[in-house]
Amino acid sequence: MTILTTQNLGKHYGAQDIFDGLTLSVNHGDRIALVGPNGEGKTTLLRILAGLEQPSAGRVHTAKGLKLGYLEQHPSLISTGGALWDLALSAFAELRRQETALQELAVTLAAETDPARHQQLLELYGEAEARFEHAGGYTYEQTIDQVLTGLSFKREDYALPLTKLSGGQQSRAHLAHLLLKQPDLLLLDEPTNHLDLAAVEWLENYLKNWPGAIIVVSHDRYFLDEVSTRVWEMLFGAIEAYRGNYSHYVQQREERVERRQKDYQAQQEFIAKEEDFIRRNLAGQRTREAQGRRKRLERMEKVDRPVEHKMLKLSLQTTLRSGDLVLATHDLVVGYPDGQPLFTCPDLEIRRGQRVALLGPNGAGKTTFIKTILGQVKPKAGAIRFGAGVEVGYFAQTQASLNLEASILDEILAVQNLPLGEARNYLGRFLFSGDDVFKPIGSLSGGERSRVALAKLTLTGSNFLMLDEPTNHLDIPSQENLERVLNDFAGTILLVSHDRYFVDALASHTWALEPDTRTVTVIEGGYSDYLAQREAQKSQGGQSSNGSTPKSTSQASREQSKAEKRASEKKARQIAEIESLIAAAESHLADLAQKLEAASQAQDIVQLQKLSQDYQTSEAKLEELLTQWTELEAA
Repeated sequence: MTILTTQNLGKHYGAQDIFDGLTLSVNHGDRIALVGPNGEGKTTLLRILAGLEQPSAGRVHTAKGLKLGYLEQHPSLISTGGALWDLALSAFAELRRQETALQELAVTLAAETDPARHQQLLELYGEAEARFEHAGGYTYEQTIDQVLTGLSFKREDYALPLTKLSGGQQSRAHLAHLLLKQPDLLLLDEPTNHLDLAAVEWLENYLKNWPGAIIVVSHDRYFLDEVSTRVWEMLFGAIEAYRGNYSHYVQQREERVERRQKDYQAQQEFIAKEEDFIRRNLAGQRTREAQGRRKRLERMEKVDRPVEHKMLKLSLQTTLRSGDLVLATHDLVVGYPDGQPLFTCPDLEIRRGQRVALLGPNGAGKTTFIKTILGQVKPKAGAIRFGAGVEVGYFAQTQASLNLEASILDEILAVQNLPLGEARNYLGRFLFSGDDVFKPIGSLSGGERSRVALAKLTLTGSNFLMLDEPTNHLDIPSQENLERVLNDFAGTILLVSHDRYFVDALASHTWALEPDTRTVTVIEGGYSDYLAQREAQKSQGGQSSNGSTPKSTSQASREQSKAEKRASEKKARQIAEIESLIAAAESHLADLAQKLEAASQAQDIVQLQKLSQDYQTSEAKLEELLTQWTELEAA
């Protein structure tokens, strides 16, 4: 059932067109990922769908009685009174009114002495109680507890005044309240902001069972893989729809781009040949044929040149070769001098060429660990040593190394004294052009500062990169490009990241900070391998004493993970093939519909009969393909 549609939706601010001509539909049960580079209008579209902004053109139609909920990317701070538990309770206002009415009816029933009236009240009470129970009246407090703890609130937080919560806690409170209200259509703008890994995993599982529809904007590709079943790509003011999750979308997008490039190239070659023929024969013996070909060219529907969005053009190179051992720790205890130890480490090593991901919940001490290795924080105990020939390049999560008073150009020249023209060309690869290079660092957005920090890092020529949340503030195309560049990097990498998709694609080893045991577990592989080992530990009742699982278990987990990954990739390929056939079938049906309309207007009965038969055959084929797609998705 369709619950929301748009017709030729457009939005512009002054002379700037954000998007135009968007005709979309959302069905009950849809889980749609809205993706695209920063600045394309994703948040604007969500706000229009939520009724918070008016479109410049077109309309939004919603089903009668549709309940819609919207989570802003930057929710306004809560300044009203009440506690966290009160905010959660307010999501069940109607249910609590029913509860009060039921209690009042129970009192009236107990006081009624007339048998006939008592029986009548008893029947009313039974009906009201059934409605109350069906609506979750006896479990709503359990539901509140489930959602709040899932979003990493502790039970002692429930009584905290909302005004005393931090900005991140208030964002999570907004999300909890929205989930508890259970709208028919949930619009989520970066819902994983301010969530630690455990809360993101919980939210993924919760949204998989969401009874209504969802449209979500997120830079977390792993999250989109887990949650979405459709993808809308917003690019150059238009939206293209894809079936499946984020990984399916990536594969289909590559196929579409390749197909369009081939179609464009083939048509350009055909046009060049035709124009050459026309030039050579327009005044000769084959004038009539040349004139005919020219008319056909003029009437030909031109294939547009595929346009690519501007993206980062990173290149990380090092000519310095380190020794085989890059980093080693011995009896290391991490923590601040005047505080309690955060965690202890088994003796750790990083070898040349390895890419190690450091995982752990917020507050576990990941950034402190990085600062300890860099010598910015002294260890509580133990020692750290670097190998021979190691040159460290550091990307700080907060970009604290940037001079807020300096211009972008000055920051680059401070690393390497390039000629001005070369420096400006270099910054153009990081999407800074024209007078942008003279902007002070303090005036830049988080994403712009990240790009400056990456630009500085690429000039260092370091052979050991330490990266603290390098994908923060980067849109998905920039994340993908950074991922490719780091995979090609010839040196060694230690990275802290909450981006599980990024870690899975990059990491050869994972160090997991375990808050319960305050130790580090070492795993070969990325996030999927870490998950497999974690599940194996649960089934075996815990870890071995040194903080790692037995080798046989780890090996079995990796083999199982690789087998599952191969099966998943095979399934993705099958789905992509069917989706390609579905797209072709839908295009064919649209073409037949236009021809049917033309034949109807021309009253061509013979052509109408032929086209109608073709349409029915094609429609049946499309239904068969959709059935196959549904079965594969459910498998």
